[in-house]
Amino acid sequence: MTLFLHELKRDRVKLIVWTAVITFMLSVSIFIYPQMTSQMGEMGEMFSEMGGFSEAFNMDKINFGEFSGYFAVECGNVLGLGGGFFAALLGIAALAKEEREHTAEFLLTHPVSRTYVVAWKLAAVIAEVLILNIAVALCALLSSLAIGEKLDAKLFFNVFLGYFIMQTEIACVMFGLSAFLRGNGLGVGLGAAFALYFMNIIANLTDDAEFLRYITPFSYADGTAIVANGGIEVKYMIPGIAFALIGAAAAFVKYGRKDIRA
Repeated sequence: MTLFLHELKRDRVKLIVWTAVITFMLSVSIFIYPQMTSQMGEMGEMFSEMGGFSEAFNMDKINFGEFSGYFAVECGNVLGLGGGFFAALLGIAALAKEEREHTAEFLLTHPVSRTYVVAWKLAAVIAEVLILNIAVALCALLSSLAIGEKLDAKLFFNVFLGYFIMQTEIACVMFGLSAFLRGNGLGVGLGAAFALYFMNIIANLTDDAEFLRYITPFSYADGTAIVANGGIEVKYMIPGIAFALIGAAAAFVKYGRKDIRA
């Protein structure tokens, strides 16, 4: 538990900044909705007829003129992509930073096993992802109520559950990769998150790339798809959970055998 609290304290600035930025951007998007309602009908029709662009972001499947459709798009743009980047950065730095910052010798000289270290670091990463999503969900709910709009409770829950699972999957996969790195994996983490996001766009554009939906977590955590389907598509989420477990397991195995440089 001491290590868990230490990791939360160590990442507190990163967590506060990312949470503040994402909640601010999503809240602003919600607050400007009333000013845009007069144009929503025309915008929704325009987006639905933009061919490939609409299909890439599933905007042909929802009514952008309704608050639920608008919320799904804005939430996906802000929390989906921003939260994915945040989770990737957390995961990719979790284990590698001990060698990069030359703190591994101090950490591993304590009477704790490497399994203990990995377990509590992973717990801290998941906890930070959870804190981010709770804060964003709360602000989104309050902002929606402030403008007099109410979201269906089931829809609201599914959207944020989807993004939380998606971010947890990315964090776990990057956490596993972190065990193999010795230096700064910032570029790897951001690149991987963007690649997964781009895979979902490709899968939306062509049926020939349908298999990508089973690889990228953005497929089941797409807010517009959740609104259109009435919930999370479990068939795409199950492989994601498997990838998360594989990533976490890889971290335990690799870090337990790794020759760690102080």
